[in-house]
Amino acid sequence: MIPAITSYINDHKQEMFDLLKKLVCLQSGSRNKPGIDRVSQRIALEMETMGFSCEFQKETKYGNHLIARSPHDGQDTKDNQILITGHMDTVFPADTTFNYYAEDETRCFGPGVADMKGGLVVGIFALKALIHIHGINKNQITFIFNSDEEIGSPSSRGLIQREAQKSRLAYVLEAGGLSGEIVTGRKGNMSIRLGVEGEAGHAAFAGKDKASAILELAHKTIAIELLNDPERGISANVGTIEGGLGSNTIAQHAKAAIDFRYVNDGEDEILKTKIEKIVSSQTIPRTRSRMTIDSHRPAMPQTDANKNLFKKIKRLSDELGIQVAPELRQGVSDANLIAKEGVPVIDGLGPIGAKDHSEDEYIEKTSLHERAVLFANMLACI
Repeated sequence: MIPAITSYINDHKQEMFDLLKKLVCLQSGSRNKPGIDRVSQRIALEMETMGFSCEFQKETKYGNHLIARSPHDGQDTKDNQILITGHMDTVFPADTTFNYYAEDETRCFGPGVADMKGGLVVGIFALKALIHIHGINKNQITFIFNSDEEIGSPSSRGLIQREAQKSRLAYVLEAGGLSGEIVTGRKGNMSIRLGVEGEAGHAAFAGKDKASAILELAHKTIAIELLNDPERGISANVGTIEGGLGSNTIAQHAKAAIDFRYVNDGEDEILKTKIEKIVSSQTIPRTRSRMTIDSHRPAMPQTDANKNLFKKIKRLSDELGIQVAPELRQGVSDANLIAKEGVPVIDGLGPIGAKDHSEDEYIEKTSLHERAVLFANMLACI
């Protein structure tokens, strides 16, 4: 524990809230490229003021990604790089009415305040504190601010994985849990669209051999739901279905959106094989099916390396009087992509918050500076 870090953060609490408000009030839904680019420019200003070199990975469809690197001697080796990641996009579209920042005595509210602009503020001010104690040169620090995490990181995953391959460990600044949880593991996720084609016809003349796309989809829905295996941490959920023109027609088309979650590394490939078998099989004659994978993230197992890293964090947090606990989180993040590269990674290091992805999203105000103190000490001591 380094007392000077706590002192610095305590002296700059209001500046943390001021930056948080500025970032939250810059609308940055995942499809709002101009808004995200304004966020990245604002963050680049903060990072450059600290002496970080900033570069943008330019995108045409999505917001630009910002890569900020601490001053170093030019030796980019796996022995000294620490990777930090945080996303600038939110789930709220550009035309949302949830476009304001608010505070009361204990909480801050706003789009992305927890997921995850609060985490970006934690990371920025932890680095400011580290610079203040002249501790920035211990490791090469690369901080990726990406623009598309909420839609599966389609344009940033390669960037994140390349930097992970050069890193000895990584931290992700998604929000912490309400009881101080930080993330040592995450389930993986695969989201697919299933489409079925049959043969149209009038319901009045339908026989037992009708090629109904809806009927075929019903059989496949049951088969997919049977893949649920809670004991192995596998969930399968047919979330939406659509099809047909009306009650007096035989459905020519039907489709479903399906979500899969899994704990173990490699389980996604096993699931994919089972899904493909279900899709290729045919219960109703003269129907055809196809599937499209919309998004996919590998599992982030609770490895020994992650557990050992958590133990070090726990010792620091105990000295600081900050509560932390390990968590296997159900949702996915960019930590899943980092874990796939075999790099120890801890997530959930942002401020404590809840109700993200809703208009009730909030963080606990005291956790903003507490997590900055903890994270700065982690960067200085681990």
